[in-house]
Parts: sequence; structure tokens; C-alpha cells
Amino acid sequence: MDRILMVEDDLALGTALEFSLTDEGYAVTRAGSIREARACLQQESFHIILLDVNLPDGSGYDLCKEIRKQWATPILFLTALDEEANVVMGLELGANDYLTKPFGIRELLARIKVQLRTNPGIGYQTPVNQRGPDR
Repeated sequence: MDRILMVEDDLALGTALEFSLTDEGYAVTRAGSIREARACLQQESFHIILLDVNLPDGSGYDLCKEIRKQWATPILFLTALDEEANVVMGLELGANDYLTKPFGIRELLARIKVQLRTNPGIGYQTPVNQRGPDR
């Protein structure tokens, strides 16, 4: 079962996404802040990270940079920041994809599947310079 870390502070959106992702067979761990996400990353391995940019205790961009220093986990930004400069910055900081809110759940599911197919065996414990089976 693929494990997803969802870092999203919007409770209603997080609940809806968790329900849909779980219904599709994913194991979802939710974090509402950078602090919570860091704790989750220390305790569990994930195959993909869904990351909001605007979080109550900082920027998802900073967390993305932090993750990229250590791990090759696919990161998909889910954010309301839809200006081209924001999209480009997210991708240049190391995100694998960038999806702006509002979005359709089927599009999100398709993008998750692409990342899992394109990055087989990559989990958060996989070092940046190494690829191998993790599932």
C-alpha cells in the first residue's frame, strides 16, 4: 500500500482529500503544519508528499527544500498560489509537480499515479542520490 503524507492546514479540504485517497487504497497521514510534518517524517516512511505552500508555521517551499536535502520522495504541491512565478519556484525548489486549488480529485489521483509510476520504489527514506525498491 502506498503511503501519502498530506501537509494541509485546511481541515475541510484535508478531510475530503483523506477520504478520497483512502477510498482509492492509499494510506494517508495528515499533518497541519511544518512541525507536524517533520514529526511524521521522523516516524514513518512515505511514497509521496502532498504539500501546501501556506502553512500556519511557515512555508511549504522551505519544507520542500529541507526534504530535498535528504530524500528523493516525490513532492506534489497543492496550493492556491497559481501565479507562474509560484509554480516555477515550487518546481525549481524540487517539487515533482504543482497543482493549484481548486482542482478535481480525478486529476489529483492521476498526478499521484504518474509520480508513483515514474518514481517506483522511491520513499522518503531513499537518499537523494540513490534509487531502489522501497515498497
